[in-house]
Amino acid sequence: MSDNSWTDRIVGARMTVDREFTSRIASSKFSNQQWSLIMTATEFEIEHADDPDRARIVANTEKVDQILPELDNIQSQMGAMGGQAGSGGSSSGASGGFFDSVKGALGLGGGGGDSHAEQREAAEQLTQEYADRLQSHLESNGRWESVREVAADGER
Repeated sequence: MSDNSWTDRIVGARMTVDREFTSRIASSKFSNQQWSLIMTATEFEIEHADDPDRARIVANTEKVDQILPELDNIQSQMGAMGGQAGSGGSSSGASGGFFDSVKGALGLGGGGGDSHAEQREAAEQLTQEYADRLQSHLESNGRWESVREVAADGER
């Protein structure tokens, strides 16, 4: 349980950063629904918590691979409804929609792997950018040291 205690202390800060990060999501390749799913699959950790000079918040995106097919489904659904899915979108949702989603879920078809690699990379970059902003927010509000210390205590 102690591993999560530092995250419990930053709930308000996360809400603030979430609001500030909205414009960054709007300019990304992900829709708000896709971003929410990515954030659900992302865990934040404090790397080197016991070293004040090297400690930093990092985005652990190991579980993002599990939700990549669902990002395509969201993209396809938004396309079918005439919705806007972000500036980049995925290549598989643009042409075949439902059938590409099914083929991708089954591991068939040519474009899914490349699309998922691009999505994974974009998600990793965006979640780390979020982590950096979260740490900056905590630092600017004088809360970073206490959060880092709680995380370091949880590692011991």
